[in-house]
Amino acid sequence: MTTERVATRVSDAELTRRWDAARKLMRERGIGALIAYGTEDWLGGHARWFTDVPTHNGYGRTVVFHADGLMDIVDQGPFGARREMAGKDEYHRGVGAMHYTSFFSSVDYTTRYQGEIVREIVKKHGYRTIGFVVPGTMPHGLVASVSADGIEVIDITPQIDRLIALKSDEELKLLRESASMQDAIFDKVIKTIKPGMRDVDVTAMAYAEGWVRGSSQGIYLGGSAPLGKPSFLVGRHFQDRTLQKGDNLSFLVEVNGPGGYFTEVGRTIVLGKASQKLLDHFAMAKEAQDYSVSLLKPGISCRDLAKAHDDFMVKRGLPKELRLYAHGQGYDMVERPLVRADEPMSIEQGMCLAVHPNYALDELFMIVCDNYIVGANGSERIHKTERKVFEVG
Repeated sequence: MTTERVATRVSDAELTRRWDAARKLMRERGIGALIAYGTEDWLGGHARWFTDVPTHNGYGRTVVFHADGLMDIVDQGPFGARREMAGKDEYHRGVGAMHYTSFFSSVDYTTRYQGEIVREIVKKHGYRTIGFVVPGTMPHGLVASVSADGIEVIDITPQIDRLIALKSDEELKLLRESASMQDAIFDKVIKTIKPGMRDVDVTAMAYAEGWVRGSSQGIYLGGSAPLGKPSFLVGRHFQDRTLQKGDNLSFLVEVNGPGGYFTEVGRTIVLGKASQKLLDHFAMAKEAQDYSVSLLKPGISCRDLAKAHDDFMVKRGLPKELRLYAHGQGYDMVERPLVRADEPMSIEQGMCLAVHPNYALDELFMIVCDNYIVGANGSERIHKTERKVFEVG
């Protein structure tokens, strides 16, 4: 597989930056190898961070990242197959060998197969200490197989999460390109949507537009309702309703863009004239977003930021956030830091966060969502879609 097949990938220098940072952590902890695993990029970007290669279709891929030497990758394929690369493959950069086995997460007895291969790799190198990256989401068979020989196992996830959260200039450029792509998708929706279309016709059109512009994974959420009833964000299963004049549609573009970097933008669209109540609540949601962003500076803890947001909402008679209203993004649709009470991280320069103070009332669902890059003294909105209720027709 040559580079002509890849639309956008990070540079060799960017991968080297990541590897050097990870190996510094490993030397400090005496770790011989890190084990990362992924099945898809929506919420599984840790493996991609080491390789710049996406995972699709739920097939598991295990990355063995050595403190010294080239990576080993265990992937879906024929039993016993092995492909020697010696670090010379243009697509799988930094990889010494690909190992294959036929593994399916839906078939329980196969879930140890990748672990058995990783275990042999660890034994071959004689490692006494290894590090797991997000072991809680790995197949039990993988974790149990690798841990079976009494070696010391360290959960290195928090340290790797911080490295991932602090974006390089190259990554920030790709995040801006993703936001720009989403702005173009949303603009096409605004120019095309009309009564008689189903919700799914709108999301399918957006999907096609994003696909050809460089997106490969993610979701388009959109659910319509008559004005005066909440139009919740829903997936494909609930998108067969037909739009009628006067309806409102909540629409969220949450897909990755060039290079696999996620951002998200969301607004309310009305096929006609918006009610004053809807406009008033959008103004309040926008004010809540602005307030959070005014605090989104290096040094503030995520817990304090979440509390400040809740206090702001309650003072205006709006509900506290019981889910997640702001979070990091990059290779993952949702990555750390999470802006809520259970997140120990603080905000740092170079993070990219989606900020979406959405809420539901009996007669409406309110959405405003944009991405912000944290600078030295404040944050910059990177989406250009106007922050308003869009009245169409």
